Amino acid sequence: MTFLLALDQGTTSSRAIVFSAAGEIAAVAQREFQQHYPQPGWVEHDAEEIWSSQRDVACEALANARLKASDISAIGITNQRETVVVWDRATGQPIHRAIVWQDRRTASTCDKLRADGHEPMVHGKTGLLLDPYFSGTKIAWILDHVEGARAAAEAGKLACGTVDSWLIFRLTGGAVHVTDASNASRTLLMNIHTGDWDDELLAALNVPRAVLPQIRASSELYGEVTTVKELKGRPIAGIAGDQQAALFGQACFSAGVAKNTYGTGCFMLMHTGAQAVDSQNRLLTTIAWNLGDRPEYALEGSVFVGGAVVSWLRDGLGIIKSSAEVEALARSVPDSGGVFVVPAFTGLGAPHWDPYARGAIVGITRGTTAGHIARAAIESVAFQVADLADAMQSDASGTLTELRVDGGASVNDGLLQWQADMMQLPVVRPKVTETTALGAAYLAGLVVGVWKGRDEIAGHWQVDRRFEPRMPTSAAAAIRARWNDAVERSRGWAKEG
Repeated sequence: MTFLLALDQGTTSSRAIVFSAAGEIAAVAQREFQQHYPQPGWVEHDAEEIWSSQRDVACEALANARLKASDISAIGITNQRETVVVWDRATGQPIHRAIVWQDRRTASTCDKLRADGHEPMVHGKTGLLLDPYFSGTKIAWILDHVEGARAAAEAGKLACGTVDSWLIFRLTGGAVHVTDASNASRTLLMNIHTGDWDDELLAALNVPRAVLPQIRASSELYGEVTTVKELKGRPIAGIAGDQQAALFGQACFSAGVAKNTYGTGCFMLMHTGAQAVDSQNRLLTTIAWNLGDRPEYALEGSVFVGGAVVSWLRDGLGIIKSSAEVEALARSVPDSGGVFVVPAFTGLGAPHWDPYARGAIVGITRGTTAGHIARAAIESVAFQVADLADAMQSDASGTLTELRVDGGASVNDGLLQWQADMMQLPVVRPKVTETTALGAAYLAGLVVGVWKGRDEIAGHWQVDRRFEPRMPTSAAAAIRARWNDAVERSRGWAKEG
């Protein structure tokens, strides 16, 4: 039999999944790693821990499937996007902790770039907005805050990249320093119309070209594993940022088809084909993937705190002992009792783009219980996704007819029913919800001939359950109006003065 190995390096854990040629899961391994919060609004990871955890779960998944390296046709990699690592080319050692996509430390840098008039140029070339979410200002921050780093970078002694680049560098013993078009399109440094790093963007963000990886297609042979005995000689043949990989894994291959991934954050992407649609609603225009002949594009809306709100209920408030308990606690009350949770812990993403927003709980009374807060927290995820759907409907002239969903929280039936009610659109959950890893496996498998093309891949996608709206439109609109009131109370909170 033929198998693919997908390395799924996420924000809170590293996972590895072995897939069969039928797109079915043969084995899974997962390991959480430490989150570092050195200052309010700052989020960091230990890049060495990212590497070691991803290496270890890859070997564990292979062992769980009772396979050896020769049984794996190819390896696909998908990764948390915008998180950046800078390392020494000679030693392979990071010079600073990885700065995570959630990190807000460069908000003032983005403000200055905007004040200096750079945003129209940046948006026109990248499809993005000036926000600390993206990689470019993070790279510059590391180069400016680690002694000697900028001079070393300009001399070509340092390398940087998103997590895909870091993993491939380590897997190949430093022989390969690449990224793919989907990840590169999230850096603020790549021109999504030319497909290359852009000198004007590099100059504006003060990032030397010498540190950057080569941009490659999302599905091609990049190199072979040399540093992990259990995987030695296996080809690395697919790369995509986690959200684009999920779009591919959901078989969203035609313009107008959309998916939402419920992960640490929530990310809605709509495929727009060969056209880079310029959003009028502060959504992002991004490269979905490049299969070698031309890039394909997507519209994207990003919610910074989705499933992470459940982790906060567990680790911050302590009202649940495990994430699995949240649905039962939320169902212990008939509704949220008028409570709204706005989980703007690291600012608000699309369509608000307010890095100074902070979390808020409004509507608390003496009768408010842990159940009400848990329910409001779960509902906050659906509210944020519904906001994205409205913006996407407007940009795409109302072509959205259903939303395909995946990610950890997509197993929560209550959430998905509330999602359908708030959007007034059907929500569809596939049988295989590990679509991020599956997308990476598909991209790798195309290169080595496991699948002949996208039509064959689309044939593997199957519906598990479809959630139709049950709530009257007027009732949903009234609830969302109160949500909007709560959001306004969270905005600008951390802005000085």
